[in-house]
Amino acid sequence: MNYYATLGESCKDAATIAALLRAGISCFRLNLSHGSLRDKADWLAALHRAERDAGLPAGLLIDLRGPELRTGKTVPAAALPLGDTLPLSALALPEAIAAALLPGQELRVDDSGAVLTLQADGLCRVTRPGRVGPRKSVALPGLDLHLPPLTAEDRADLADGPAFGVTAVMQPFVRSREELDTVRRAMIQAGLGGATLYAKVEDAAGLNALPDWIDGCDVVTAARGDLGANLGLEHVPAAQRRIAAVCRQSHKPLLVVTELLSSMTERPVPTRAEVSDICHAVWDGAEHLMLTNETAAGKYPTEAAAWLVKCACAAMSYR
Repeated sequence: MNYYATLGESCKDAATIAALLRAGISCFRLNLSHGSLRDKADWLAALHRAERDAGLPAGLLIDLRGPELRTGKTVPAAALPLGDTLPLSALALPEAIAAALLPGQELRVDDSGAVLTLQADGLCRVTRPGRVGPRKSVALPGLDLHLPPLTAEDRADLADGPAFGVTAVMQPFVRSREELDTVRRAMIQAGLGGATLYAKVEDAAGLNALPDWIDGCDVVTAARGDLGANLGLEHVPAAQRRIAAVCRQSHKPLLVVTELLSSMTERPVPTRAEVSDICHAVWDGAEHLMLTNETAAGKYPTEAAAWLVKCACAAMSYR
């Protein structure tokens, strides 16, 4: 079993990262949607210093921007009450995307933390209260955008990858083998030909096409945040089970991520439901488990890592 932690404000120093390594974390994810490799050079220096201090090796997984849609960098953080309205332009979406939206389109922001519906007057009405802010994910259910698999920023980060010790690359919103082939070629050109390629399943198109593209990656990722935003939360467990079945049939490793221990961003112990969730992921065949906000922004990053390992080990003892 392999355990991952996401780097962030709660674990950007060598001492905390070393503690995570000792707790069982073997690979660290850097979400490039919030800054480039160069922007996070201090964090990565701390990661490599922690490896030396702990005497334990760590992988570095970069999560590319890819075709993922997010609010603009200039969007101020704000709470959105139910029934409130705001102009579509306030989300600072790419101009071509905003122009393609029609009245009635639902916009699910920050893994559906807030839901907006576009009106004919160009305003978005809040149908689920929540928060918006800079670089928050935006899902547009029912709309196929056909965005390129790599951004210019992605290619720049791939080029910097060898210098920063990148060992793995994660591609968002995979829908075809051609997309993965494009990413793999870019990795080779950047000197990352030996890096592991992870492919995220994040919407219905990617899920339905999984058998067609699964051979193009090294590890399949059930990315439950965007899966929930695009499919609806109630359909995520079935989607995860479906992904796991295809992975078993294809002998492809599976990584499960998002809210494995979400309550531990604020609490030192998990809920029973979270423990059950981890166990069922292991019993379905997941060989990789990843923490996100629990380590990136949580109050108890080391405790979360220890609980992740503890729960997975218990699950494996009953397989």
